Amino acid sequence: MKNLKSLLALLLALALVAAACGSSDDDTAADDTAEDTSEEAAEADEEEAMEEDSEEEEEEEEAMEEEGDDEVALSQGGDLTFHMITHSDDGPFWSVVKNGFDAACAAHGVNCVWMPGNNDPGQMVIDIETAIGEGSAGIAASLPSPDQLISPLQDAVAAGIPVYTLNSGLNDYQTIGATTHIGQSEDVAGQGAGNRFNDLGATKVLCGRQEQSNVGLEERCGGLAETFGGDVVDEFVGLDADQTEQINGIKAILEADPDIDAFLGVGPVIAMSGLQAAQDLGRDLTIGGFDMTPELLDAIEAGDIAFTVDQQQYLQGYLPVVLMFLEATNANQAGGGLPVLTGPGFVTPDNAADVKALSAEGTR
Repeated sequence: MKNLKSLLALLLALALVAAACGSSDDDTAADDTAEDTSEEAAEADEEEAMEEDSEEEEEEEEAMEEEGDDEVALSQGGDLTFHMITHSDDGPFWSVVKNGFDAACAAHGVNCVWMPGNNDPGQMVIDIETAIGEGSAGIAASLPSPDQLISPLQDAVAAGIPVYTLNSGLNDYQTIGATTHIGQSEDVAGQGAGNRFNDLGATKVLCGRQEQSNVGLEERCGGLAETFGGDVVDEFVGLDADQTEQINGIKAILEADPDIDAFLGVGPVIAMSGLQAAQDLGRDLTIGGFDMTPELLDAIEAGDIAFTVDQQQYLQGYLPVVLMFLEATNANQAGGGLPVLTGPGFVTPDNAADVKALSAEGTR
């Protein structure tokens, strides 16, 4: 009996040990399974993080490439220096030309030198020679006095410098060897003014010039005479720099000739001088002008001045830089041997308000 009890106790002990072992194995398996699951999750997280890092790196590389492209484009222009040499007096007309010049230079990342001659062809010759000596990548020049300026600009072309004429020079740019001319045909613009005066019923027009030897201004008055049905008096009446003298010069001609019933100022300042002279004398004149200032646009909107001829001088400052840049960097030449025209157009009381808003921004 005693032996039976001992045997039962031994069997019970073995059963407990077996149960304990089974429980331990199950726990271990569960732990192993949990560890495997945790490792798989960690690996998945790591792969996802690596993919995100890779995407971020690709985005950074693309951004750097885009930035690099911009830097390349800017560096293409950064080595170029262009010169714009004109008879500018830095007045209201030329300030708009300069605004166009500055905007184009900034847009293309090029170095630019603005050289105003203040209506002195001798100074312009000096400036052209300076630009040649500095190894200019391109020269844009007005040509108010061809007899003095053609030769030095031909020297620039001979030195391998692309030359573009602007504003004045339509009749001589090919003689220079310039790539093209950018501006308006002055005689055609004058013809348009003559037709306007015909429609307005004028019979005798004083065409007042603000420079004595500017071919472009002479062509404006010449074009007027070609289409106007009445008489034309063509006179230099004083510089814009001294508007009081200019007004007095116009008044003297008007007082000497009571038959004059219209005035064409071949610039914006002189057109206003003509209006002031007429008002001082109590004369009722039909007045037209060329180009524009805020004051001139106000006078047109009010009906005191009938019209002004618009040659869009902002383009005359902007386009030469664009074309010189393309010729220097991409061997492009525009115009096909013909001029690139920026006008004429006309501003009248019908559209003066719209143009005035743009003029206030310095682009018209």
